[in-house]
Amino acid sequence: MQLLATEHVAALLVTAALAVAAALLPRARSGRWVVPASRALALIILAAYVTDHAVAAARGIWSLRIYLPLHLSDAATLAAVLALWSARRPLVELTYFWGLTGSLQATLTPDLGHTFPDVLFFTYFVTHGGVVVAALLLVVGRGIVPLPGAVTRAFAATVAVASAAAVGSIATGGNYMFLRRKPSDSLLDLMGPWPWYIAAAALLAVAMFAVLAAPFAARERR
Repeated sequence: MQLLATEHVAALLVTAALAVAAALLPRARSGRWVVPASRALALIILAAYVTDHAVAAARGIWSLRIYLPLHLSDAATLAAVLALWSARRPLVELTYFWGLTGSLQATLTPDLGHTFPDVLFFTYFVTHGGVVVAALLLVVGRGIVPLPGAVTRAFAATVAVASAAAVGSIATGGNYMFLRRKPSDSLLDLMGPWPWYIAAAALLAVAMFAVLAAPFAARERR
């Protein structure tokens, strides 16, 4: 799919509208519907994730090199499903940090070989955009905010996922978390050649996590 093609812009607009609604509506209306709505979103994201794998398998394109759950977006998707269902703060923290960095970047610059109306177009944006919506629903809408130390915990979890991705990439010849080469039309293009872009991305992740945590840290100090 071409970056910022009509269908991409439409997906971004839908994601943005849902994200704003998820952030604002729980604060503006009675909260009795919020838990059922959160769990419904969890089921929608999970259904899209399972469908993505099932369709790939049916088309004969599923492989260990591509479809093991070793991308950060996979970890973010599964964390979001569990966070939406349980509202457990550690899972919410991961959804927030991963959703508003990795999943958001994947939504803005999709590495996707399918376009509208292919089912894999929809599963991609439901899983990636859905995590962005989930992050804002849980943290802004429901007020389950990151606690002190959340940046360190999120970065440690990110390193753990990256370590598993490195092992998986070596074992299968894949490119999980883009540790072996950069995708096209990505922010990684601005971070230099391999392997320097990996170190630059790690530093950027820490900086972005810190920025995302800053409003809550300031409120904690007050």
